[in-house]
Amino acid sequence: MEKDIGKINKNDTTDIILRLDDFGGRIGMTIREFVTSDRYTGFTKSGVRILAPDFLKFREMINSINLEDLKDSEKKEEKEKPKKLPKNQETLDEMPDY
Repeated sequence: MEKDIGKINKNDTTDIILRLDDFGGRIGMTIREFVTSDRYTGFTKSGVRILAPDFLKFREMINSINLEDLKDSEKKEEKEKPKKLPKNQETLDEMPDY
């Protein structure tokens, strides 16, 4: 079973492909680079696989992203400052476990 979900153009020769598959008999979502060039055309080793039992956790993490955090800042100074962590999260080790 292979079902392509979509693709994102990375550059002139590489796309990022999202697909549902059953690689090795285990159903999951694969996010992988696909290269089209003179030397090689096909999937690369660069990518990640989210198994079906972990997909809801993955989706919850993606949905927790604030779109405002992805917008480019007009001030260069804001980009150079280290990002402050919330008071309840003093280190990256204390990130929420989904």
